[in-house]
Amino acid sequence: MTEEKRKGFEMTGRKVLIIAVSAFGVIITANLTLAFNAVNTFPGLEVDNSFVASQNFNQELAEQLALGWDVRASHEDGVLTLAITDSAGQPVQVAHLDAVLGAATHVRDDQTPDFRFTNGAYRAPVEIGRGNWNIRLHAVAADGTEFRQRVVLHLR
Repeated sequence: MTEEKRKGFEMTGRKVLIIAVSAFGVIITANLTLAFNAVNTFPGLEVDNSFVASQNFNQELAEQLALGWDVRASHEDGVLTLAITDSAGQPVQVAHLDAVLGAATHVRDDQTPDFRFTNGAYRAPVEIGRGNWNIRLHAVAADGTEFRQRVVLHLR
């Protein structure tokens, strides 16, 4: 070999170490970033004690299904609308309504709309942008039956 070819690129142990450390550094940094964001944006527990909550689940589900309610959500011109209808398609006016509107991935933008029953549906002024939103709905029927549902609202 000539002297010029030997002075070209030479793979040394030091260069291999730098390449390996750099590659693993990128992988570890990406994993730590994803893990941090997953834990940081977790909205929390749905129930305090899942065992206790499961004890009455089937009965509560049967009662809720017996209501025959269907819930549809829409957002137009700054107004969030929840249309609750019975099995005959007629509007339902509930005894009590609580709802939390928030992004599907975190709770920092959660808000509690002030719904009013007008023209056969619940309406509240809400300013939200495009994306995937969840409405965690809790309503109580006139007979005291509780109704819980997560309503998904996609805004494009």
